[in-house]
Amino acid sequence: MLAQILITILQIVSTFYLTIVLMRFLLQLARADFYNPISQFVVKATNPPLRPLRKIIPGLGALDGASLVLAILVQMLAFFLILMALSNGIPAINPITLLAWSVITVLGLIVKIYFWSVIAIVVVSWIAPGSHHPAIQLVAQITEPVMRPVRNIIPAMGGLDLSPIVVFLILNVISVVINHMAAAAGLGSIGVAL
Repeated sequence: MLAQILITILQIVSTFYLTIVLMRFLLQLARADFYNPISQFVVKATNPPLRPLRKIIPGLGALDGASLVLAILVQMLAFFLILMALSNGIPAINPITLLAWSVITVLGLIVKIYFWSVIAIVVVSWIAPGSHHPAIQLVAQITEPVMRPVRNIIPAMGGLDLSPIVVFLILNVISVVINHMAAAAGLGSIGVAL
């Protein structure tokens, strides 16, 4: 019972911090407003571990490699600690397997962030169009790089934007692929749901 409680706490804390790190990655990828209060929180929460990583892993344009590497390292540590709790000691796990599990989990979380961000944008567009809340502006900025290419192909028809439907379909297809990759890597064997 104690191991299960520890595993649950590890999963919640690691997923929370991992989400913040991935938000930093996605905010930089979307070139979102740095002065938004939520952006400032994300930057302050991720700067301590990112500073030394940035000296080793430089950015490539809008792609922040250090944030992505930090996310994978955080997930690897979380998996290692979960496996320690399950095995009551140091687990005998191949580091390559641990790396594969972490990359797959990080990809899955990125897809979830985009999925829920698109849902948030759709809901807000119906109940509070034109809202200037910092969270809504940030979510709109994060989803724009995903929505823009679809909007260029499928323009709004009669004031109705169909691009979120297409983006949902694409995200669901990607999610199915990631779930199959997770199953092939044996990720379900430790009880982590993507």
